[in-house]
Amino acid sequence: MGVDRYVYLDYAASAPLRPEARDAWLAYHDEPFGMANPNSLHTRGREAARVLDGARRDLARAIGCGFRPGEVVMTSGGTESNNLAVLGMAEGARRRSRNRRNRVVLSAIEHDSVLDVASLLRGRGFEVELARPGRDGVVSAEEVRRAMGDSCALVSVMAANNETGVVQPTAQIVAAAHAAGALAHVDAVQAFGRIPLDAPGAEAVSVAAHKIGGPIGVGALAIRMRCPFEAQSLGGGQEGGHRPGTQDVAGAVAFACAARLVTDDMAEVRPRVATLANHVYERLCAPGTGIEPTTVAHVDDTRLPGMVSVMVPSMDSESLVLQLDERGFEVSAGSACSSGSLDASHVLTAMGIARDEALGALRVSFDERVTAADLDAFCDALLDIVAEG
Repeated sequence: MGVDRYVYLDYAASAPLRPEARDAWLAYHDEPFGMANPNSLHTRGREAARVLDGARRDLARAIGCGFRPGEVVMTSGGTESNNLAVLGMAEGARRRSRNRRNRVVLSAIEHDSVLDVASLLRGRGFEVELARPGRDGVVSAEEVRRAMGDSCALVSVMAANNETGVVQPTAQIVAAAHAAGALAHVDAVQAFGRIPLDAPGAEAVSVAAHKIGGPIGVGALAIRMRCPFEAQSLGGGQEGGHRPGTQDVAGAVAFACAARLVTDDMAEVRPRVATLANHVYERLCAPGTGIEPTTVAHVDDTRLPGMVSVMVPSMDSESLVLQLDERGFEVSAGSACSSGSLDASHVLTAMGIARDEALGALRVSFDERVTAADLDAFCDALLDIVAEG
């Protein structure tokens, strides 16, 4: 017999669409210019362009880090933003240096949309070096300095990890990259809207709408006008030549709406959601439960609010996810983007966690729209499943 109600706890994969963002999307289509191409010169095209520019202003404000509205490039999501940044900036930096800079440094805990670019970079003649995290899940600026050498073109690091939630020292890493003459890209897809972004001077920052309650299929890459860059696709020259193609104005409007909401509410929401996550850790990882945190269980400024990362060494993730689903709770085994993999998470492996332990990893993620009662019910269910073995 099926369950009557599901509790969705996989916000890090994709957060539910916020009603305000949905309303903004629908309202745009009701406008007389809702069908117009924002690159057209006629009246409706200019109106669409005006609205798109307004969305850029809101996104630039939400991203912060000194970006201007004209530096916000609209994309189809976080994966495209990351691909575009790493490939375009690496090629641009190499060209500017007249081929003297041909090394790219990525952290070993990056999302697949960054790490999977490594083989393509090597095929284009780049050296790719991975900076390793410590057991705490943090990639230090010192480790990045070690990996850069003398010919680094680009350093790409995430603001917070999408599996563990551990916040990375991006300001220090950006400073280290610049001291070595390299460009810096920050993947803020998971962190955006949850914590203030701390990447002053970074040449580029990636964000995505669906992580904060905006629509799926919309993202942005904030990239400085002065940043050397080689376009990775050709077309009509839209988005300053960085990403050609007719823009999804309605999607940009809905993204900007969600970004305004989470940015304006962050100071109040962040501690409240972090307290809920602390409570989940305390219940799940109490002595004798058989459940362990992947890093430090305490939730503070070193971890994203609303993300709980645990392991059940005696069980496997797939079984846990399916059993929880049968009881009405939807979570993921680490990153949802690699949920088809039967191997241990590359993030936990890079942190030095034994494979047998990492195979039992679970990621529970939520925001202020999930209640304490639902989280307690989830804890009850997982603790029962583990106790039953």
